[in-house]
Parts: sequence; C-alpha cells; structure tokens
Amino acid sequence: MAFTFSAGSLVKARGREWVVLPESEPDLLVLRPLGGSDDDIAAVLPFEPVEEARFAPPEPSDLGDQRAAGLLRTALRVGFRSGAGPFRSLAGIAVEPRAYQLVPLLMALRQKTVRMLVSDDVGIGKTIEAGLIASEMLAQGEATGLAVLCSPALAEQWQQELRSKFGIDAELVLSSTVSRLERGLDLGQSLFDKYPNVIVSTDFIKSPRHRDDFVRHCPDLVIVDEAHTCVTADDTSASAQSQLRYELLRRVAEDAERHLLLVTATPHSGKESAFRNLLGLVKPEFAHVNLESETGRKLLAQHFVARKRADVRQYLTKEDGLADDSLAERTAFPSDRFFKDETYKLSPEYRALLDDAIEYASERVEEADSRGRREARIAWWSAIALLRSLVSSPAAAAQTLTTRSAAAIAASAEEADKLGAPLNSDAADSDALEGMDVAPGAETDQGPDEGPVKSRLTELAELAAQLKGPEKDLKLKALIRHLKALLADGYNPIVFCRYIPTAKYLAEQLENDPDSKKRGPLGAKTVVRAVTGELSPQQRIERIEALAAEAGEDAAARRVLIATDCLSEGVNLQHHFDAVVHYDLAWNPTRHDQREGRVDRYGQRRDEVRVITLYGDDNGIDGKVLEVLIKKHRQIKKDLGISVSVPDELSTGVTDAIVEWLLMRGREDQEALFSADAFKVSKEKLESDWNSAAERERTSRSRFAQRSIHPQEVAREVASIREALGGAGEIRTFVRESLGALGAVLRGDGEEFTAQVGGTPAGLRDALASTVGAELVEKDRAIPFRSDPAVARGEAALVRTDPVIGALASHVLNAALDTQAEGARPARRCGVITTDAVSTRTTLLLVRYRFHLTLPSRNGERQLVAEDARLLAFEGAPRNAGWLPPERAVDLLDAAASENTDPHFGERTMTRILDQLPDVGDYLETYGDELAAELHAAHRRVRTASGEIVRGLSVTAQKPADILGTYVYLPAAASVPAGVSA
Repeated sequence: MAFTFSAGSLVKARGREWVVLPESEPDLLVLRPLGGSDDDIAAVLPFEPVEEARFAPPEPSDLGDQRAAGLLRTALRVGFRSGAGPFRSLAGIAVEPRAYQLVPLLMALRQKTVRMLVSDDVGIGKTIEAGLIASEMLAQGEATGLAVLCSPALAEQWQQELRSKFGIDAELVLSSTVSRLERGLDLGQSLFDKYPNVIVSTDFIKSPRHRDDFVRHCPDLVIVDEAHTCVTADDTSASAQSQLRYELLRRVAEDAERHLLLVTATPHSGKESAFRNLLGLVKPEFAHVNLESETGRKLLAQHFVARKRADVRQYLTKEDGLADDSLAERTAFPSDRFFKDETYKLSPEYRALLDDAIEYASERVEEADSRGRREARIAWWSAIALLRSLVSSPAAAAQTLTTRSAAAIAASAEEADKLGAPLNSDAADSDALEGMDVAPGAETDQGPDEGPVKSRLTELAELAAQLKGPEKDLKLKALIRHLKALLADGYNPIVFCRYIPTAKYLAEQLENDPDSKKRGPLGAKTVVRAVTGELSPQQRIERIEALAAEAGEDAAARRVLIATDCLSEGVNLQHHFDAVVHYDLAWNPTRHDQREGRVDRYGQRRDEVRVITLYGDDNGIDGKVLEVLIKKHRQIKKDLGISVSVPDELSTGVTDAIVEWLLMRGREDQEALFSADAFKVSKEKLESDWNSAAERERTSRSRFAQRSIHPQEVAREVASIREALGGAGEIRTFVRESLGALGAVLRGDGEEFTAQVGGTPAGLRDALASTVGAELVEKDRAIPFRSDPAVARGEAALVRTDPVIGALASHVLNAALDTQAEGARPARRCGVITTDAVSTRTTLLLVRYRFHLTLPSRNGERQLVAEDARLLAFEGAPRNAGWLPPERAVDLLDAAASENTDPHFGERTMTRILDQLPDVGDYLETYGDELAAELHAAHRRVRTASGEIVRGLSVTAQKPADILGTYVYLPAAASVPAGVSA
C-alpha cells in the first residue's frame, strides 16, 4: 500500500509523532521526529502502521506560569531545521553567522552561476562564509555535490568544519586515503561519482594522472582554499608545482556552468599579473578588465569581496546608513597586537662555534665556485642550512652538521636550487608546509678532501651538542625570561620555531618530567608540549587538545605550546593561546603574520595579543632580517590594516645578500653591509616593489570591501532571520529560566553566566554530556555560557545553533508536549495569568505554520518544507476576536503576574477558550497565506538576478496550522469570580 502523506504532514508511527520530509516516496516515508534533529531521521516502509497525527489540544488542567509561553516558543524555534525566511539552510546549520558573513552569501545568490573571490582578512571567518554558500546551494538544489581543494594539512580541519557546523559529510581524498576509497568502486566508476562531497588535496590531485579524472567528474560546486597559491605570475619562472596547480584550476574553471568559490586572505602576492590570473579564474574577462574604470570596478565588485577587520568590527550601525542601532553587531576582534622585539647575545662558546662555522662555510663556497656552477649552488644551500640551523639552536645545528644536504644529489645547478630552496627559504606561497620543518643538511659529499671535511663537520656537531642548556645557549635563557613574564601576566603563549630539532629541544628544556621528578624553569603548574611536522594533522590537533585538558581549569595553570610552522596556517588556536613568541625569525615576514594569525582572530578573548620577536644582536643575520623585512611588514600592516605579502624573490634577494656578506666579511663587519652597493640595490628594489604592492592592495580593499551589497539589504535579511529564528536576548532568557526551573545552579548576573547541571533531570544531563563532555557534567563543573558564538570545548554559546542550547530546547519541548513526563516541566502548552498588563481578557496563541516550497533550479525542482512559529493575540471571545498587532502579542511574553489565579477557575477558563478556538480557524488560515506570500517575496528579493528561481518559485501554507499553546491573560479585577478565593 502506497503512502499518501504530503511533505510537512504530521504522522504517528512507532509510538511517537513525526514530520514527513520532502525526500519521501510513495513506498517510503522519510520522517523526522517531532522536536528531534536531523540525526534522528528514520525511514518507514509501507508494512509499518502509520496514521495521520494532529496535535491534541492542550490539557486545561496542565497550566503553566507566566514564563510558559515564551519558553515553549523558543524551544520550538530552536528545534526548527528549515525555518521561514529567504535562506533554506540557516535553521539547520550549527553555526550562528555574523551579519557581515551573510554578505558573500547574498552576493552568491544573485548569480546564476556562482563565481566568487572571497578575500576577507585573516581571522574574519572565510571558512564560515564559504560554508554558508555551500550549504545554501546544496539545500536549494542549485548544487548537487561539493569539492574543497586545500592543503593536505588542512583537509581534516575542513572535513570537521563542514560536518560539525554545516552538516555536510565529505570524504577525504588524499594520497593516504585514495587507495582505500578506490577499492570500493564499481568497474569504470569514478571516485568523484561515488562520493558527491569531497575534500581533496590540491597537491595530490594536480598531477596529470589524477587531474584528468577529477576534471571529468568534478562536482558542480568547487571551493579552493588559499587560492593565491594556485596562480602564477607571467613574468617569473614559477615552480613546476605552482604551474600544475594553476593548470588544474584553469581546467576546472573552464566549465562556465560550474560554481567556483576562491578563498584567500592574500589575493595579491605582490605581482599584478598573478592577481590578474586569479581574477581570470573567476571569469576569463576579469583578467583584462580595466579596474581603473567605473564600469570595470562595478563588474568585478559583484564577484569580489575583500574586507579588513575595521570594516566589520561594528556593522549595521547608523554609520552604515541605518536609521538606528537596533540591529548593530559588534564583533570582538583583538584590538591590537602588542609587538616587542627582544634581543640576546651569544655566549663566548656559541660565538666561537658560529665563527668556526662561518669560516668553514666560506671556504666551501669559495672552493666550490672554482669547480662549476652546480657545485657552487650545492655549497651555497649547504652554507645557508648551516648558518640558519646554528642561529636556531644547538640541537638543529648538531643535526644539520651530521645530515647530508638535500641538494647534494643534484645533477645540475637548477636542480640544486629546486632541492635546496624549499628547506632553506620561507616562501609565503610554498607548495606545502608539510616536511618543511626538518633540519636541512650541510654535508655535500663532494671534492677530494671529503674525509677531512666530514671530520671537521663532526667536530663542529660535537661542539654544538655541548652548548645545550641556558648557561651556554643564551637565546634559550632569554626565552625562559620572556615566557615567565608572559605567564605571570596570565598569558598562554605559542613559541614558533623553524626546525623540528629546535622545537623538541625547547620542550625538553622547559617541560616538567614527573617520572624523573625534573621541574622545568616555568613552574610546576605550567604544561609544555611540542607539535611538529612529525605528527599527522589530526595528531597535532589531538596533542593541542590534550595540552589544554591537562592544564585544566585551574586559574594558576598555564599552557605553553612549542610549534614549528606546520601550525602557522589553517589551524585555529585562539581558544587556548593568546601570545606568540617568534623564537626563530622567518626570512619572509608573511610567515610571521600567519603565525600570529593563529591566535589573533575572531573568538580570541584577549583584547591585546602579545607578540615577542627574539633576535640575535651579534649573530650577523637576525638584526638585518628584522630591520629590513619584519619591521617594514609591520609598518605596512599598521598603515593599511591588512597584511601585504613581500614578493618571494625580493625577500630572497635581501637574505642572500646578508648571507653572502656574512660569508665574505664575517660577523664583525656587519654595519658596513647597509652601505654595500649590492645590498642597497636589493633593499631599494624590495622597498619599491613592496610599496607598490601595498598601494595596489589598499586601492583594491577600498574598492571591493562590499560595494555590491548595501548594509540596508543585509539589515533587512538579518531582521527576517531573527524574526523567524529568534535573537540573542531571547536565547539568553530561555537558557536562564529553563535551567533555573530544571534545578541547575546559575552564577553571574550579566550577559554571560555559568551553570552547574548536576541537579537537572537525568535525560538532560545525558544530552549535555555528549556536547560539553561527560566529565564536566558528571563532576558537576560549571558550564560557561558565552555571548560570543566562538567558544571552546566545554563552553556554550548563547545562540540557537549551539549544541547545548539545542539539547536544552529539545528537553523543554518534549517535556511540554508530554503531560506525563516526570520532573520539572518549565514550559506548558497553556496557562491563565492574572496581570496588570491587560485591561480586558486577552488570549495569546502560539501557532506553528508549515510551508511547502518549490524551488526550481538547473538541477530540477526541489521540494522543501519550511516552519515558522508565530504569536497571535486577540481580545474578547474567539467568535468576536479583536486581533492585536504582532508586536503587542510579543509584548505579552513579558507580562508579569500581578496575583495568583485560582487553579480551578483557571482550568474552567481554559476549557471554555479551548472549546471556542475553532472559531478563529479562518483567521489563522488567512494569516498563514499572508506569511506564505511574505516568504515568497523574501526568496524573490535575495535572488533578484537568478531568473530561473524567481519565475518558478512557489510557496503554499499547509492547512490547518497547529495551535501548540494557548495562554489567557486576565485583568486583575476579572480574574476571580465572587466567592472564589485567590
């Protein structure tokens, strides 16, 4: 027997009530339990008994107090998975987007084929913006599949973000997973046909062997992370890897029907041609459009958004052209970074070792120059490796001195550069950070005197090993001093190193060892851990979480993370750390900005992030790198409010000049470097090109901040979302009142507070344990409730999408619907309240509406169901109802009881009202039709440029609407009849 229930219908099966979903077929019902989440969706076959269900009217005897209506309304709205309003996905995702994050979404919805370049500044939330677009397009049916192209180090983070925040399950396609995935394919089947949503390593898929299959079967929506690394400039000899990436994206972008979303915080690499090639991926004509003309700027502005923090720190205010600040949103980015450059001097022993190493390297370079260009380049990279490792730490130096140079196997000078450069430079757009933190080698295995050379390297390595510890390694001693000061001020710092041996060495020197009872120099309650490229991306996250857990909630406990640059991109660490120490200077300042961006981003609690840069005063390298590169980069960022990359070849030119001078003249003659002709040419060329890049970036940001979407348009949609799904104030009141009624212990009277839930019902405790952690609930520790949506593990955000809020709302709603439920029931479906807020009997109805939406797209029609909860109020009897404006109905939620209402009188009053409610049915249906028309108009409004969806869109209200709650408000004089005691 075929099912005949329409989408949105309420049915009863398996002993509970369900909502029929649009995915249902005549021989298969797809159901979501009433008040449940998408995780509880079930399928029912025809042989199972299913019957139509209607909400039973409220029990007149089950009366709630003055809070009952508001709590039930909020619990119902939190549970919506497809709310009313113009966006189909917002109610079902587990993230509360900031208003400014809706701008790229609104821009995308106005395009028939989405082509976007999202270049918001570091820490603003580009991943959220990309996820919003993806989830909305998948929900509408405009896209049937998703591919995210990213670095392999960030793949698991992307997978987690899409799954936990947007409910999108995506398979990882990496070199380590592809064999397992391919084993499950049918004959002739493509990996990308079987798995509609994938996270793909760009470096894996770019090879011609894999690229062709991906391009043929590529999903119709592609997101490219760090897109600037996938383009090349016309006037440089780009690496083969960069060229392969660019060819991959060019092939993907060739399909004019494919949605393409490019994401990068640094669209300008310092070269105009690279930026133009990036624009050409969005649309081919953008590669040549005249951006100096008004027409060209307007054309690009529809596809390009690039905002600084200052643009969005305060948004939807009167300064943005709005009438008032009622929708104003203030985002708590750290106000500034506090920079402090701290120097150290080499100990006599360390200075002697460095001088010996410089002398050795100088001899090797000079000797190799006479033997050919290949030998010269091998010697050059070995010299740089030796000097950088020595400046880093004794541990890195010892390993470099006993390791063969990667360039030593090169057959040509060009190959030597290709092998040596990645391990010795800090290019901002290097192919991958994976494997780049190993200590490079200095052995070259060339020349007739190789035996004595090896002996000398071994001797230097033994001397380096003897310098470990703060007595002879004064750089380590300086670090300990600065870390103590940071910890004393309550900071939890990350110490960034260049090489794995350095990170492990610092951890050994700083950590406490309970087994040997060794106490580290930072105190017994300071937990120190190291994270390097030796760990997989997932293991890195696990170690960081373990570090945070070990430090615990003790106010005196502190965390120190030692890390290499494997953590300088993509990983968000703002919840656990709030200071950065650059132990090793990067030779490209963009790397410093990337390191600092791990903690200086949205969600950071500190208003001021501290940054300490350690540099050697007398090692011949650090001071010059700091002066010429790092400080210049900071000044540009301070002036513009954004980071501007220095062109890699110019940065390398300066550092090469520094090293060459050091090898020729030694450490003692460094002041003369700045007057040397070769250095002045490199420095002047760097400053000229860098200033030009900064000016282009400034102009670009001012032109394309968000010109195609006006704040008034965003404000209208934000108001629509809040009306349908609720705002922050409503959620805060709901949580406080619900938890208080359920037996939780609340502390804090402001916007933020804590709650101990040990005394709440067992069902709620179980649900909360899976969201904040079982230990927190079992040990009855306080759960912090934060106003900021960016929260750490064990905390809850006061937004409807937070899992803790969802669990609480589900418990409150289910208890309200089940009159036999045990324990406290904060929300009830009816109530009679005596109050001074009304002068005549007023009835408040909580009505749930469902709407059937037909959304045509190029992939066919998509049937959806939207839900809405409305408060409707009338004065007098239902037959002659005088309907109040919507705002008056909402005001009744705040009406306070002026006196007690006799329960028997209240039950009789409620019985009479419920018996007469059929008289308001026609009004409820008419109101539902009006809401359907508003929803139809909202969908048309945000899709003005998409003719298909505007022409074919239809919205109808399902009838009858469900009356979930009925609440009668009586004026004090009419509440109790004569002879009945209050």
